[in-house]
Order: sequence, then structure tokens, then C-alpha cells
Amino acid sequence: MLAIFRKQLEDCLTESLKTSHSAHPDLPAVKLDASGEPAHGEFASNIALKSAKLLRKSPMVVAGEFCTIFQQAIIQTTFSHKIAKIEVKAPGFINLFLTPIAIYETIEEISRKGNDYGRSVTGKGTKIQIEFVSANPTGPLSVAHARQAAVGDALANICDFLGFETSREYYINDGGNQINLLGESIQCRAIELLGGQAQLPENGYQGAYVRDMAKEFIAKANIKDMADLSSQKQVSFKEYGVDHLLGVIRKDLEDFNVHFDCWSYETKVATPEHIKEVLTLLKEKGFIYEQDGAVWFRSTIYGDDKDRVVRKSDGTHTYLLPDIVYHKNKYERGFDRLINIWGPDHHGYIPRIKAAVQALGYGPQSLDVLIVQLATIYRDGNPVSMSTRRGEFISLREVINEVGVDAARFFFLMRHLSAHLDFDLALAKKESPENPVYYIQYAHARIHSINKKANEMGLKPKVTDFSLLTTLEDLELIKKLGIFPDILWICYHELDPYALMNYLQELAMVFHKFYDQNRVIGDNLNLSTERLALVNTTKIVLANGLRLLGLSVPEKM
Repeated sequence: MLAIFRKQLEDCLTESLKTSHSAHPDLPAVKLDASGEPAHGEFASNIALKSAKLLRKSPMVVAGEFCTIFQQAIIQTTFSHKIAKIEVKAPGFINLFLTPIAIYETIEEISRKGNDYGRSVTGKGTKIQIEFVSANPTGPLSVAHARQAAVGDALANICDFLGFETSREYYINDGGNQINLLGESIQCRAIELLGGQAQLPENGYQGAYVRDMAKEFIAKANIKDMADLSSQKQVSFKEYGVDHLLGVIRKDLEDFNVHFDCWSYETKVATPEHIKEVLTLLKEKGFIYEQDGAVWFRSTIYGDDKDRVVRKSDGTHTYLLPDIVYHKNKYERGFDRLINIWGPDHHGYIPRIKAAVQALGYGPQSLDVLIVQLATIYRDGNPVSMSTRRGEFISLREVINEVGVDAARFFFLMRHLSAHLDFDLALAKKESPENPVYYIQYAHARIHSINKKANEMGLKPKVTDFSLLTTLEDLELIKKLGIFPDILWICYHELDPYALMNYLQELAMVFHKFYDQNRVIGDNLNLSTERLALVNTTKIVLANGLRLLGLSVPEKM
């Protein structure tokens, strides 16, 4: 309710300024932010600071004038009884204080909406495709892929909750030289297992998992000696490797509670026919030219620092060409917005793929590329070195086995996706308030325990009139619950679930403080029924937030 009421207030105050300052149509709209301090009210606006230069007055003078206008405008509304006061604070902020009645409405709204609290239809079915992880099937998923998986899945959950039609997609790069290297690496290890000698190709895959695959390949193909091995088609090694590793990747992701709606294969999307179609299309539009025996894409037209080769002089194409085909395929499937989640090694690739999208005829705003920074795993206080090719890395499976799915997902979301992440395995396993995911889930479990005691006493939560909830902790908890819908929209606009994760930590902290300072079930039964309603709304919000992050909602810890 606070989110809805804030929007009503913003519209009302913006209209009042348009009327009073019609000679200044360039005045910005009023934006109200949740105040971080009780002394500053529930909402605060910096509209006076933003308007001072235009009006050629000091921010404090402007704030005083605006405050008077706002007070007069609110008196004429049907919700004037919800505003306790409006005040001006240096250097020019306007603070709005709500009456308890306005704050209490949040409890009623959450109780009424339950699991749908925070849900919206504002997305209006806009079709969004989020493509993430998309690790080459040349090894198990690393922690870098795991972080992308946690971010992508949580972001998709939030978009769905806000009314968008979201599709989760994994793009399988099953073509190209890295797949050939995988096949050659498996073949090399198979030769060694049969007593022969072989040299791994340059940049070949050295992990123990390659030897394990070679051993399984020999068993499945019933290979007895080198002669049997030599009779195998060269392509069979890489085909086996891709199929095997995709099976491992799928299982790891499913156990990580990440489920994709679509698995696209490069070899099926970027066929020779489709590549030819795209080259013809871009050439007709004037984006393709030949130079030095190679075929170039004129990406500089859309801001890239240089044009890019799409077909080399030897006739083979670069990675960019099938990627252009793939993005054309995405739009042809009817998606309105594309979100690609990539690792930091792809940062320089963004301008060229953005240029390609525009060359295909789509607006630059229809594609967002999110770069998820790497994560460093710490064990016993020491960072773990990781290299996929050398086979020196901690896999997603190892992290799941060591700390569990909930802790793994939560810890991978503990920083903005653009920030490097330090993942402490020891902390993730702790069952104490030091562990943030435990701290949040314990709040939910604690409320379940409170309800169990209330049920034994025959105590039911109140459904209206919460006038006895007057302590600072009561009101702060209600207000924190009221901004949950806003937090979800912040996640969408920032395309980062971090704000929700951070909010749940803050909500758990506010709840635990409330619980420590106030008895929920006490001698005053009327107050107990109101507090019971308050903690139950907290339980709803905690559960909704945890589910959106892909975490479990435990009833006991």
C-alpha cells in the first residue's frame, strides 16, 4: 500500500507544481524516496534541489515555497488524513510524515494479497528473453557460470512476478574449434589409457574429467585395443564429449534450481543456409564489404571502435557471424527485449553485437548485455586458483555438495553483479547470524514457531485496526514491509537481483530487532493479535522474497 500511496502522492504533488509554476514547464516531476531515518519521515524529495537553478533561488527558499504548495494541494485530496506533516530540512529536502493509519494499511494489504504481494501486471506480457550461463560444453560448470546462473534465474523470477513473459535460454556453442579441441583431448587420453603415447593439442583440456570421459568412451564403445580405437571416427570423440558434458551441466543446473525454457544449439541455429541469409541481408543494407580477401561487418556505423571480420580469408567465419544469426533468430521468435548475461571476458564484445542488432533493424534499447564479474572462492582463508583448461577449478557441483543450494545461490547474489565476489565456503556453512542466508531463513522459521504457540493458545491474528502497534520497532517493521514492491522494480530497472537480496537482509535485521524489543504473545491479548498479524505479514514478505531468489522457505532451523 505504501508503494501505491507514494505514487498517488507523487502525481498529486507534480500536478500542483505544474499549476503553480506553469511559466516553468521544464520543472522536473516530483520523486519521493523512502526515507532512511524515522526523523526524516516516511518519504523525502529533492525536487527543490533539482529546481533551484532553474528558478534562480536557493534550494531552501524553493523548498519552503514548494512545501506550502504541497500542503495546500494535499488538503484538497481524499487522502489528506494520511499525511501527518510536511517539513523542510537543509540543504533543501522536503520530508513527508505519514499518520499511523496510512502505515497500518500495509498490514491489511499484505494479509489480503499473501503470496501475490508485490506481484504486478505492469509488464503487460512483454516478452523478455534472458540468455545466461551458455557455457561451452567443454567441462563442468565453474563458479563463474554458477554466479551467472544464480543472477539470471533470480532476475527471470522477478520479471515474471512483475508481469513480463520471461523465457530462460541456454545457448550451446557446439561448433567451433573449442569443441574440436575437446574431442582431440578425449582421444589423447583414450590412447594413453590403452597404453599408447599421445601429446595433448595446444590449448587442449587437461582436467581429470577428460580422462574419466575417455575411460567411459572406451567402455561404451567396447574398445579393447588401439586397433579398435583407431577405427573410431574422429567426430565420435567430440560428439560423445558434448553429449556427456551437456548431461552433467543439465543435472548440475537442475540441482541448483535453475530450469531453462529453451536450449538452443549453435549447429542448429547458425546453419550454413542461415549464415548465408544473414550475409546477404547485411550486404543489401550496406553493412558488408570485402577487403584483403576477408568479409567485413561495418560495425563502426553504430559506434564500434573498428569494423569486424565475419569471414576470414581462408573461408572460415569468426564467432561474430553465428552470433548475429542467433540474435536474428531471437527476434524472429517474437521477443520484445533481449537480455544477455555474459562473463567479464566478453566485455569488449558488447559494441559489436549491439551494432549487429541495429544493423538487423532493431533498436539498441531492445538488447541489454549484463557482465557478471568473477567470483573468488576462499577455503580456509585462502583463494582457490581456477583454470578450466588446466582442470584446476572448483565446480558448481562441488560448491553445492559443500555448502548446499540455498547458501550457494545466496552467496552468489551477495554483491552487485558488476562487482567482484569473494565467496567464503566456511561462512556459507555456518548456522549462525554471521551467515546472511541463515539469518534470513531463521527469521521465517522463528515466525512459524510463534504461530505454533499462538495456535496452541487459540490466538488468531487481527485483520483490521492496528492502533496498538505504536512502538518504534512496530512502525519500522511495517514501513520496511511496505517497500517490498518498490524493491522488485529497482531490481528490474537495474537488471540486478542484488537489491532484493540486500532488502531481505535488512528486513530480517529489522524483524529480529522488533522481536528482541517486543513480546509478540503477551498478557495484552489485543496487542498480541495485532503483533501476530504483523509477524505473519513479515513471514509472507520473507517467503515471497526467498522464492524469487530461488531459495527454500524453511519452517524450522
